[in-house]
Amino acid sequence: MKIDVHVHILAPDFIKDIRKNLDRDPHFKLLHDNPKAKFATAEDVLENMEKTGIDKSVVFGFSCLDPGMAREANDYIIETVKRYPDRFIGFAIVPPKDAGMEKELIRCHEAGLKGVGEVIPSSVQIDISDQDQVGAFTAVCRELDLPILMHTNELVGHYYPGKGEMGPEQAYRFAINNPDNRIIFAHWGGGLFSFELMPEVKESLRHVYYDTAASPFLFYPAVYETARLAGVLPKVLLGSDYPLLPPSRYYKEWAATNLNEEEKNGVWGENAARFFGL
Repeated sequence: MKIDVHVHILAPDFIKDIRKNLDRDPHFKLLHDNPKAKFATAEDVLENMEKTGIDKSVVFGFSCLDPGMAREANDYIIETVKRYPDRFIGFAIVPPKDAGMEKELIRCHEAGLKGVGEVIPSSVQIDISDQDQVGAFTAVCRELDLPILMHTNELVGHYYPGKGEMGPEQAYRFAINNPDNRIIFAHWGGGLFSFELMPEVKESLRHVYYDTAASPFLFYPAVYETARLAGVLPKVLLGSDYPLLPPSRYYKEWAATNLNEEEKNGVWGENAARFFGL
C-alpha cells in the first residue's frame, strides 16, 4: 500500500473566495498571499494520486488561529472522508489553546477523523516545548488516541514564508514531555531524526515518526541514507506536502539514493500502514 501522509486540501468554495479568506488568518496569508500559491480540492488530489500510484492520502486543512476557519476546514475533511473512505484518512486542525479545542476534537473524532494536524506552532502561537501551553491539547489527543502531526523546521539555512522558531530542540522537548502520544514530526523534524544517533535520544523518541514534507527544497537526497545510518528509516513516512510538491518529486529523490526496494517501499507506505494499523 502506497501512502502519502501530508496533503493539504481546501473546499472549492473556500478556494473560490481565496482573496477574502486570506484576510481571515495572518499566518495563512503569510503562506499564500502569492500569485503562485497552489491550492487543491479532494478531487485534485485524487487525480494526482492516480498519476503517482498513491493508494491513500492523509488530508487536512491549513493550521490557523481562527477556530471558525478551522471548523470549516474540518467540515470539508469530514465530508471528503465520507465520500472517499477508501482513499483518504482525515486529520483535524485546531488551535491548541482555544477554549473549544476539546469539543472540536471530540466532534471530529466521532465523525471519523483519525488524527490532528498539521499543527504549525507559529500559526497557532504556541511554544511546543512549554507543556503548560500544550499539555491540555496533548491530553485530549491521548484520550482519543489521535496521533499528532506537528510542523517543525530546521533553524538554519535559507528563509521561506512560514519558517518558524520550533526546531529540533523544541520538538525533542515536546516529544519527551508527551511520551504516550503518537507523534509525527513534519519536515524531518527539522533534522531531529539525526540526533537518534545518540542512544538516549533514540530511546526517548520511540513514539516519534518523521515525514518527508518539502524535503527536496530542504535537503540533499542523501538525507534518506542519513536516516538509515541513524536507524530511523523504518519511522520515515512519505509526506509530499501536496499541492506544494507531488509525490513524483520524491520518487526522483529516491532514485538518487542507494536505498533498496524494501527501504523505498517502507517510506512509500509500509511504515505508514504500520503506524496507522492498516
